[in-house]
Amino acid sequence: MVHFLVRWVINALLLMLLPYIVPGVNITGFFAALVTALVLALINAIIKPILIILTLPINILTLGLFTLVINGLLFWFVGSVIKGFEVAGFWPAFWAALVYSIFSMIISMIVDKPQDKVS
Repeated sequence: MVHFLVRWVINALLLMLLPYIVPGVNITGFFAALVTALVLALINAIIKPILIILTLPINILTLGLFTLVINGLLFWFVGSVIKGFEVAGFWPAFWAALVYSIFSMIISMIVDKPQDKVS
């Protein structure tokens, strides 16, 4: 449970940095970032796998690059649903989703680093 809360807060802080990295993304405060991080996690866990299966033929043709488009569309969708989190269009959503994914992966590698067990 603590691990989930730590990752949630780290992802919210990462969302608060996005407006400084990607123009066209705006977030109003930490509470909006927490809600956005939670909604993004739920959408990536529930809706994204369904979309990937439905778009499997085009995903195979593009060698998986269409997944980046799906990420951008889902990011844009969350920006239209959550009050306090705004994305100006598809391209800012695409780049923001890409930056968010890369930094989230790096942070996950640091946070989820296996601990050496002392016997």
